[in-house]
Amino acid sequence: MVHSSSNPPATHADALRADPRVAEAKRLIAEAVAEHASPLVEVREADGLLKPLYDALLEQLGKVRGGPPIWPYLSAGLGKGPYVELADGSVKLDFIGGIGVHGCGHSDPRLIDAAIDAALEDTVMQGNLQQHPPSLRMCQRLTQLATETGAKLEHCMLSTSGAMANENALKIALHHKAPADRIIAFDNAFAGRSLALAALTDRPNYRAGLPLALNVDYIPFLDPQKPKQSTRWAVEELHRLLKRHPGRYAAFWAEPIAGEGGYYAGSNPFFTALCQPLREAGIPIIFDEIQTFSRTTRPFAFQHYGLDPFADIVTVGKITQVCATLYGNHFVPKAPVLSQTFTGSSSSIATGLATLEAIDAMDCYGQNGQNVRRHDYFVAELQRLANKYPTLISGPFGEVMMFAFTPGDGTFEDAKAMMDTMYDCGLLGFVCGSNPTRVRFLPPPAITTTQHIDAAVLLLEKSLELFAKREKG
Repeated sequence: MVHSSSNPPATHADALRADPRVAEAKRLIAEAVAEHASPLVEVREADGLLKPLYDALLEQLGKVRGGPPIWPYLSAGLGKGPYVELADGSVKLDFIGGIGVHGCGHSDPRLIDAAIDAALEDTVMQGNLQQHPPSLRMCQRLTQLATETGAKLEHCMLSTSGAMANENALKIALHHKAPADRIIAFDNAFAGRSLALAALTDRPNYRAGLPLALNVDYIPFLDPQKPKQSTRWAVEELHRLLKRHPGRYAAFWAEPIAGEGGYYAGSNPFFTALCQPLREAGIPIIFDEIQTFSRTTRPFAFQHYGLDPFADIVTVGKITQVCATLYGNHFVPKAPVLSQTFTGSSSSIATGLATLEAIDAMDCYGQNGQNVRRHDYFVAELQRLANKYPTLISGPFGEVMMFAFTPGDGTFEDAKAMMDTMYDCGLLGFVCGSNPTRVRFLPPPAITTTQHIDAAVLLLEKSLELFAKREKG
């Protein structure tokens, strides 16, 4: 042990982290990254000399993975804020961030600093038999955020993916309600790609050829054009299902804001009308916050809608880097059903903590927080484009820092063509939903500025003009 009479006891690992050579190395790395990333502040076309190698790499990728990627993206390994350099030398304005993963954008110095600390750990992966103090700090931070407005979510289980977090949520609910084996979810729900989650996800082609691992019944989501009527329909269908399968439901599964389904926002009256009878029936309520976390007026969208009394089990991921399942004392399993070799990499836990700090530093939350301010600014610009190009774009849709629009006639073909056109112009967005299919944006909440939004709007308008020519051609 390393200690003296004037200092508290410290481990050899503490001494390593405090070594001035490590601090100097981190300073030099930060300096080098800042220097080389400094030109990456605007969109740039590919370098003609790098393009042939890039195309060859994409072809090899398609062969080795059994099919081409949905877009030709191979990172060079460097970026600056929302700008990212690709391996062909091009620079893109990234407003999708790996579908909401890169909350601090690219090559953020705070995350690099945290990742270096993680690289000094004795293991790359933390897990069931080996965990470290940052694992505890992440669990404590997430439960503190989840309970600060009254939700009973005292426990946290870290995991390596959103799918695993959602699997754990299902296991907790099914174990708690055994032998109940049915789930209630929303039309157009998306939960993940595992066998159980494919059964829950309302996309038949996502489970083609797969056995159904769960019995799932669906109810309609809130229609913003008919809020009272759609709420009544949903409640009526819920009661019909509860009568049809009494005692058989283990959980109600809900995304507070439908993500993959098309960026449809919920509301307090809608969810309260559903959650109250579910609570009376003793059915656990699961809120899937894999995509929504940090993007509303509160850390969690269930808090944004004032649903704290109904949050029994909650999942988070993507922007938190390491994923997690949160649950209350009442749901602690009575058998060892929660265990996994890996709970997360040392790097994901360290950078996740740094991301949470960066989001706090940006003052994202509150009715007048940065999330709301940037929402209002971006929505006004998207609305202006919708007014200017009424046959090319409708919307905007979404909630706070989740944005979407419907291109053309709302077919997948139009949305994919619009996404590809944006990509060629240097703006990264991604498709979501079906009937209609939309294009969505998830700007990084920790670093996005109005200047970044202005740049995105210019690229989007350029893309719309090219999309119009394609439609006429």
